[in-house]
Amino acid sequence: MGSVEEEQQSPLVGSFSSSDHESGKPFERTGTICTALAHIITGVIGAGVLSLAWSMAQLGWIAGPLCMIAFASVTIVSSSLLCDCYRFPDPEVGPNRIRSFTQAVKLYLGDKNQKVCGIFVQESLYGAGITYTFTTANCLSTVL
Repeated sequence: MGSVEEEQQSPLVGSFSSSDHESGKPFERTGTICTALAHIITGVIGAGVLSLAWSMAQLGWIAGPLCMIAFASVTIVSSSLLCDCYRFPDPEVGPNRIRSFTQAVKLYLGDKNQKVCGIFVQESLYGAGITYTFTTANCLSTVL
């Protein structure tokens, strides 16, 4: 249950075993406030913010802000759900640590939905990578 092979799994495909809790060792966090701020800044000032002006120009003054509010509300709901289920069943001292989104889906919705969610997450990552590649190539061809 706490083998080296299990600990080196992909973060999207994890298991429900909590080897840290079973071994009795406390989980040591190595992040600092500076690294947390760096992650927040790179997450906020990313391609989404850079493409916001173009998206607003395409959608207009009515649909643009409505879409921003809709996507912000989806982000808030999914973030709060992930924060609440990080330690299950108690958010403060729960015995099980949920390390990935698919583990949270498995916990609430079962094995079948975990596999479906994993497929959607992987397809989303591939699609975003392809989209960023085409967008970068288009921008570079315009600049050069």
